[in-house]
Amino acid sequence: MPPQMPQQPSGPQQPGSGGGPGGPGGPNAPQPGSPQGKSSNSGCGTVFVIVAAVLLVLLLVVALGGGSCSSANVPASTVERTALPAGSVNETGYFTDEDGDWIHDPAKLERGLRHFYEETGVQPYVYILPNGSVRSYQELQSIAQEKYDELFTDQAHFVLVFCDDGNGRFNAAYWAGAMTGSVLDDEAINIFKAYLSQNYDDMSLSEEEIFSDAFADTADRIMTVTPSPLPIIAVCAAVIIVAVVVFLIVRNRRLAKQREAERMQEILNTPLESLADAELADLEKKYAQAGASDAPPVQPTKPRP
Repeated sequence: MPPQMPQQPSGPQQPGSGGGPGGPGGPNAPQPGSPQGKSSNSGCGTVFVIVAAVLLVLLLVVALGGGSCSSANVPASTVERTALPAGSVNETGYFTDEDGDWIHDPAKLERGLRHFYEETGVQPYVYILPNGSVRSYQELQSIAQEKYDELFTDQAHFVLVFCDDGNGRFNAAYWAGAMTGSVLDDEAINIFKAYLSQNYDDMSLSEEEIFSDAFADTADRIMTVTPSPLPIIAVCAAVIIVAVVVFLIVRNRRLAKQREAERMQEILNTPLESLADAELADLEKKYAQAGASDAPPVQPTKPRP
């Protein structure tokens, strides 16, 4: 079993409410506008704001992460690509394991490689060298070119030459046929390198799945344009803003009704004698003001000569 230590590897080309005791109308029943009612409204508002904030954060995380934690560190695909036409490839096998201890389930490996071929029109090939046998990138690239000429008779293959160094890292290089450039451009290669490095570090994957998933995920990503998160963010923000505005309108209306109920309750609880006294005081004040305004002005006296 080839060693797999959780260290940072290289890419393919480089190493590495309750009331009181009284009833509803009793002396201890909460009145409109009481602290109980206000704390309830305040609590609901706080909960609403917290929920809205959490929802926005979650939506941003999903949008920026593409909805997948596994692809968070993989470059976006910004180019529309078209698969090579049928008949471009003279189909061959899919792998060689010179080490002898990497591929134990060929079907599991080939599942992802075949998916890559079906999506892109480029047939991939994985060539695994004995662990620790080659450490130079230049030598690996020479081997990749040599194996391409040796194994294939078309210009639509992609061969990956892989060599684990036995210390939790790997070296890799590739060679691609002349027809593959429209699909496997620099961006696509960088996406593949990111998936391969990520999978190599994932201890939950088998040796076959390291390569199979890297090719399958690369095909799915490069053959579509990764959507920008900005429209999703804008829609989410608009929905939350509308929800907040609606909440504020409803709350203000509720508070206005509550204040009116408090005023009416205050009037109902005021004794009639107090109302009469207040009205009488108002009348006396008005008459006093009117009498003062109707009095003749005082004429200044002339001084005696």
